[in-house]
Amino acid sequence: MKKFIETLQNIWSIKELRDKILFTFALLAVFRAGSFIVLPGVIPGVLSNASNSSNSLFGLINTYTGGAFNQASIFALGIMPYITSSIIVQLLGFAVPYFQRLQQKEGESGRRKLNQITRILTVFITLVQGGGYLTYIQSIGAVAPDVSPFVFWFSNSIILATGTIFSMWLGERITDRGIGNGVSMIIMIGIIAALPGAFSFEIQSQLSNNGLILFIFELVILFLTIIASILVVQGVRKIPIQFAKRMVGRGGGAMPVQTDRDYIPLKVNAAGVMPIIFAQAIMFLPLTAVQYVTGDPSVGSSGVMRTLTDPYGFWHNFITFVLVVGFTYVYTALIVNPQNYAEYLKRNNAFIPGIKPGPDTEEYIDTTTTRITLPGSVFLGIITILPAIAVLFGVNQQFARFFGGSSILILVGVVLDTLAQIESYLLMRKYDGLVKSGRIEGRSSTGMGPVVG
Repeated sequence: MKKFIETLQNIWSIKELRDKILFTFALLAVFRAGSFIVLPGVIPGVLSNASNSSNSLFGLINTYTGGAFNQASIFALGIMPYITSSIIVQLLGFAVPYFQRLQQKEGESGRRKLNQITRILTVFITLVQGGGYLTYIQSIGAVAPDVSPFVFWFSNSIILATGTIFSMWLGERITDRGIGNGVSMIIMIGIIAALPGAFSFEIQSQLSNNGLILFIFELVILFLTIIASILVVQGVRKIPIQFAKRMVGRGGGAMPVQTDRDYIPLKVNAAGVMPIIFAQAIMFLPLTAVQYVTGDPSVGSSGVMRTLTDPYGFWHNFITFVLVVGFTYVYTALIVNPQNYAEYLKRNNAFIPGIKPGPDTEEYIDTTTTRITLPGSVFLGIITILPAIAVLFGVNQQFARFFGGSSILILVGVVLDTLAQIESYLLMRKYDGLVKSGRIEGRSSTGMGPVVG
């Protein structure tokens, strides 16, 4: 405890770091305040009753927006259109030569162009999603009867687009002048906004049923799940590499000298949370599309559709598990390009000991990536279905969300990234870091050595 207090004092004593932290908290407070400002003409209670169920894609979106979606706030879409736009641009970088050139060869100018394209695409996606969201609100009767439909749709489309752009601007300001990744911080604050209420409800429920021991057991399981998530997020398979020997001396007296060895870090979970998000979206997309077209939230409440979309049912979780494993391999294949690693080693006169340069190196990296992806994909699948397992053992649905899914991975990843930045400030000021030995490594600081993915 004394060490922890000293660390907090060291953090507060660094003016630059203190200002960054306060600036970040201030902008996050602005975002949360905006989440409670309701769109003009909306009856929030009607919308909440219709879409509050977790058995919906809307429930998934609501989780990432901190409840703003179900409250029909000006930040109802949150930062999600920007995330969608970023994913699209990233995927285009794997398939379209123009975007490949911008990502890999044009450096800073290429990144600026990609950022501009991402912002423009964000505006377009926001207008489309905002129009669909407003149409859905109208279809379930959540609009005040004295409001003109055209005025409602036109004005609120502009408000929703402005809210998303403002959220994106807040995220960029946090990244530039605050601490941590701004977009990730906004998503994180939306997720943890539901934690106090869920925790309070769970402890009251267990205490009323004399389940104190069970509640303590739940906290232990939650703690172990967080530890496992940290290990997987930071886990890497280090492939040793060696640079060619250089000659020291002149003429016939030149002697070969062994150069330093480095490694290529291949992440156990290179895909991050994207497989979970894709799998959940696909599972809920058919039902959501039917409800949107018909305007009837009760559609699909029975039969096969109900079985497949029940988030706590066996078949829903089984199919989701399979989809997560499959998407993990697909997304990892898109992110980890063995050819780029092989070309990098060749350009820098480096090699993997015992492996021939060129195609053999590429095949070795591809095989290794495939092998380490298996435990990572299985872990993601288990994490995805853990909330359903927790509900089977009596945990309430709101609190069970924090036992797994994309929520816990986002929280762990963002916290690790932020702590890594704070630790770098402490070490630069010659203070002790946040841990006694080693360093905290975020998702983007895995000791990659000379290789940049």
